[in-house]
Amino acid sequence: MKRIYLILMVVAIILSSILLTSCESCSRQIKSINSNMNGGLNRIVSVYDYSGKLIKTYEGKVDIGGSPERSGEILFDLNGKRTIINGGIVIIDEIDEM
Repeated sequence: MKRIYLILMVVAIILSSILLTSCESCSRQIKSINSNMNGGLNRIVSVYDYSGKLIKTYEGKVDIGGSPERSGEILFDLNGKRTIINGGIVIIDEIDEM
């Protein structure tokens, strides 16, 4: 009986590992959890006006928040300071960590 439980546990662990590493939505969720636990990810945040002119660029470990789909507001913390952007075009690029 113990052997059956052991086999089921091993199968469950193997299936969980495959599911968590093979699907893109799972990878995104893991990255979001990592970002929340570590205070953000290394990113470059570029803010443009509606004519395409660059207003400002931020770079560093950034934790993004806000509700752009509802209010157009994006907020993030960088170097202990909160930045809130209302309107404009915001492009957030993640910097690869090697």
